[in-house]
Amino acid sequence: MEEEYGVTDSPRKGPTLSTSTSSFEPFDAHDPNLSRLATKMFQKTGEYITHELASTVDDYKLIENMNRAMMGKVADMREMSQTIAAKNSELNRKYEELKPLLQRIDDIESTVDKLEAAAYQLDSYTIRLENKFKSVKAKQ
Repeated sequence: MEEEYGVTDSPRKGPTLSTSTSSFEPFDAHDPNLSRLATKMFQKTGEYITHELASTVDDYKLIENMNRAMMGKVADMREMSQTIAAKNSELNRKYEELKPLLQRIDDIESTVDKLEAAAYQLDSYTIRLENKFKSVKAKQ
């Protein structure tokens, strides 16, 4: 009945709930080579875990440094974008101030184009008139 519920008899302590088949008892004399190897294994395991944790700490420090550097870069970019936005606003304001003058320049250019066209027509007319005058004078 005891075997069904996981209760076994230890050679020294009597009934236990252990399901282990090991005959190890804490105060029994055992193989010194096994003890030395177990101690070495636990030391190496401890060293491994220590190095793994140190590696993780180093990774976190690297990430922290990268975050600090990135925060500096982001702050610089934010400052630069604010400066650009201010300059852009200033340029837009200046453009709005110059807009009437630019419109006047466009109007003057249009008038000059019309005057130039009129000058070409006048030149053409004077050439025809001169030719007519020469032909009338030649007939006389």
